[in-house]
Amino acid sequence: MKTLIASLAFSLITVPAFAMCVGTDTFSSCTDASGNSYSVQRMGNTTFMNGTNTRTGSNWSQTSTTIGNSTFHNGIDKDGEGWTSTCINGFCN
Repeated sequence: MKTLIASLAFSLITVPAFAMCVGTDTFSSCTDASGNSYSVQRMGNTTFMNGTNTRTGSNWSQTSTTIGNSTFHNGIDKDGEGWTSTCINGFCN
């Protein structure tokens, strides 16, 4: 019984937040059940995303550019810290 309860509790924690988006392929606005609102703009091989969380007041942004089989990500996290990541053939650092 304890295993069943632990499994159920874990499954509730890992349920993904699904976003509801409106817009077009080039620009959309999204919200989710966690209080996040964000915009996604696609221009050629680059995608820009800017978001905010109405519950916490945090903001973040991300830019992703794909060149061949590589995608370069960079952004600002909710704490204002910059970050980068590179994905090549689906493997990211």
